[in-house]
Formats: sequence, C-alpha cells, structure tokens
Amino acid sequence: MFPGFGGSEMWNPNREMSEDCLYLNIWVPAPRPADPAPVLVWIYGGGFYSGAASLDVYDGRFLAAAEGVLVVSMNYRVGALGFLALPGHPEAPGNVGLLDQRLALRWVQANIAAFGGDPGAVTLFGESAGAASVGLHLLSGGSRGLFRRAVLQSGSPNGPWATVGAAEGRRRAARLGRLLGCGGAGAGGAVTNETELLSCLRAAAPPQLVEHEAAVLPQQGVFRFAFVPVVDGEFLADTPEALLGGPGSAEAEVLLGAVQDEGTYFLVYGVPGFGKDNESLISREEFLGGVRLGVPQANELAAEAVVLQYTDWLDQDNPVKNREALDDIVGDHNVVCPLMHFAQRWAERGGTVFAYLFDHRASNLLWPPWMGVPHGYEIEFVFGQPLNPGLNYTAEEEALSRRIMRYWGNFARTGWVRGGRGREVEESMNPWMDGGMDG
Repeated sequence: MFPGFGGSEMWNPNREMSEDCLYLNIWVPAPRPADPAPVLVWIYGGGFYSGAASLDVYDGRFLAAAEGVLVVSMNYRVGALGFLALPGHPEAPGNVGLLDQRLALRWVQANIAAFGGDPGAVTLFGESAGAASVGLHLLSGGSRGLFRRAVLQSGSPNGPWATVGAAEGRRRAARLGRLLGCGGAGAGGAVTNETELLSCLRAAAPPQLVEHEAAVLPQQGVFRFAFVPVVDGEFLADTPEALLGGPGSAEAEVLLGAVQDEGTYFLVYGVPGFGKDNESLISREEFLGGVRLGVPQANELAAEAVVLQYTDWLDQDNPVKNREALDDIVGDHNVVCPLMHFAQRWAERGGTVFAYLFDHRASNLLWPPWMGVPHGYEIEFVFGQPLNPGLNYTAEEEALSRRIMRYWGNFARTGWVRGGRGREVEESMNPWMDGGMDG
C-alpha cells in the first residue's frame, strides 16, 4: 500500500532480494577502542514476513561513534522461507529464521574480538518481531551464553501474534500447499504426505510463496502474520507464557518499552475508515467492526468485554474518541500488555528490568498527525538518525537522540541505563509501569 509514500517506502527492502541473504553488518567506532568494547546486535522487525538489515534507518554508524560500541546487524529468513513448520520433520522443523539469528550470534561470539568487540558483553536489541525474537532467545536454552543483555522495543515473545502452536504451524503449511496446488495437503489443513508437500513447496518460486502467505491465516485481523515462530519442543520447549512462568532464574538484564501510539500504524493499513490522507474520524459502527479486526481471536463475549472497557459511555459516538480507543485496543493487546506481563514475570524470576515510554513525534514525520507516535518510530532515535544533518531534524531532536543512545550504550556497558545504580536511574527515564524502572 501507499506506493511512493516515504512513510511506508522507508520499510521496504533497499537491496535486491535473494535467498542468498545470510549476511551481517558490523560498525566499529573510529578510533578503535583500546579495550574490548560492548557489542549491540540488532534484530529487525517486520512481522516475520519482511525486513532487511540494510534499511537506512538501521544504519549503525552514529550509534557506534557516539557510544564507542560495536553495532552488528544480521539478516534472517522470513515468511514461509524462515518459518514454515512441519514440527517433527527434519527438513521443515520451523524456526529456521530464529536459527539464522542464533548462527549470527555464534559468529559474533567466535569473531567479534577480531574487530575490537567484547564477546562477553553482547546486548541484543530489536523492535517489533525483532523484539519478539530477542525475547525468544531469552527463553531458549540453545541461545543462552550467546549474549548478556536484551532490549525489547515494542514487541515481546508472549504477544498474541508472535508464536503459534505446532498444530497451527502444520495447518498453515498445509494451507499454503493447497493454495499452490500441491499434493500432500488435505482439506481442513491436514497434511497427508509431508514429503510430497515439501517437494512441491520447494519447487515453487519464492514470489509464489509470498503471494499466497497471507491467505493461510485462520481469521482476518490486524497485527497478525502468517508464518511466525512455532512451539516446536526444541528451540522453544514450551509456550513463551509457560516458560516465563516456569522455574529458573532470569540472568540477563532487560530494557523494554513502547511508543505512545502502537496501534495506529496497523489501523491505517487494515481497518475500514482509517487512512493516511484524512482524519480517520470513525463512526460507532466502524469502531465495533474494528474491534473484531483488532482482537481477531476473541469470541463474542471477549469482544464485548473489550468494547465495554474502551468505550467512553458518556460520549460513545465521538469519532475522535472511537479512533483513539481503537489505537489503544490494538496497541495494548499486541504490544503494551504483553510487554508489561513479560516485565513482571522477568522481575519475579529475579531479573533486572527497565521500562520506557517513547512519546516524541518526530518533526519530520510523514504520517498524519492523528497517528501520533506510531509503531517503529523510536528506531531512528536509537540509531542516531537525527545526527545526520541532511535529514532535517531539530537541534532538540539531536539532543534527544544522543540521550537515548547514551541510555542504550550505558545499558550495554553496565546493565543500567545511566551507568550508575540507585535513584539517578529511576529519574533518568519516564516511569512507565508501577514500581519504577527496575524490577
């Protein structure tokens, strides 16, 4: 959607797409640090169906230079190529996109010292599906020891969109096969012949897979993605919720947070009545229809409870309030509530947790004012884009970006956002959850 519009084009691949994609980027500060430097490893988002480490907004040079850290970003397979799953089958186990990420982390452990980095001071950071990926590595035994700290920006592994069970993974694989006319896929999502199904899917051109991916979803909705990580019993021993509530201690420090308007980006792409070229003043009927799209797995009773919770009953036909309520519903359901729950569980396991709310709308943002601070628009400040004089940020935004990079850099160095401990830490960021900044 929105071809030629910079607000959406900035997320599109800026390099030729290929299955030969497993590369990583490294930015080293100059002059090279005398002592081994902390390493920040970026995992991009994109709903597990899109994204690339080469996007301009992920340029690590400003962060590396400002904080004297190494910045690494990696590609990983997405969509059906990265997350199609026939759990138990050795050639299509699912989660190979996550295994790509783990392979990159192993490479960093083996090689980053040659670039001046400290393999014992690796911090993962990611946004949206990238943040969910970071959280999945926190919960996966096979990734332990490959990093020390974690930053989750606007996503978590326990989000309702971030994983599926093994049975649903198989159903989606079979559905894709039927859409492509493959044998081995029966009616109702049954897999009748795994070998035949896989052979057919492998013979299909990648654009064919991409074209049909969205049609495998069980219901229409926003913030839902076709091929995502699967609870396979190996990379993920259990559901993220069960793993968070299970035994064990939380060794890694965690920094997590959200932007002010997590839902608006998804509303403008997928809910009737919303658009980038109008005020998106929606009727009560459009609001009620939007609730079903915003919480697609809810039954009638649950959807009614959502409507009750988010309606201003003294002004229920106010189109501005209905628009803002849908923003809150989509954002809370998919980002804010799962993040808060993750933070609470991580703290209960003994982990240190810092939380933030990013509420600055960039002065040069192309999306309309009603969208506020949309999903993904803290990233440019984390990566120091306002330090680029050609991008027309204000001096105040450059200062804000430097401050945020300092928080992320200090966290990578010490596990604390301001490098020290105590009251100054609690005052350094906007307290977002009850109990202050650390768990």
